[in-house]
Amino acid sequence: MGKYIATVTWERADSLFTDYRYSRRHEWQFDGGLIVAASSSPLVVPVPLSDPTAVDPEEAFVASLSSCHMLWFLSIAAKRDFTVDRYHDAAEGVMALNDEGKLAMTVVTLRPQVTFSGESLPSHEEIHIMHHQAHDECFIARSVRTNVRCEPVHLGD
Repeated sequence: MGKYIATVTWERADSLFTDYRYSRRHEWQFDGGLIVAASSSPLVVPVPLSDPTAVDPEEAFVASLSSCHMLWFLSIAAKRDFTVDRYHDAAEGVMALNDEGKLAMTVVTLRPQVTFSGESLPSHEEIHIMHHQAHDECFIARSVRTNVRCEPVHLGD
């Protein structure tokens, strides 16, 4: 249906490389022109070889799942005539050994907090149904083996 391009560029600079002490900092460039500083996670490769100020693949994975879920949720809410004023998700991913004994992102938990306004406000049950539908529709969630959880945080409870 579509093709998505991300260009990843790393350059050695002046480091030796074969001593394994090269910088893991690199760039992601997306088709819209945005360039993002990226690096290995400091939890995987210690600083200064990793750059803790850059985005690492694990963080991007969690953000991608959260963003996809949010975009579907907003669409579903709009179709149901609910007005969303704010959507905030403090998503978290856990790296652990998978069933094959290899490190993997084994659980991603989404914790969306959604603020609604207007005359028609969804019930807690309707909110959970919309999150379930968003999860079912999310291309990213359907594309991974990770157990992706959604634990909405209700404001005002």
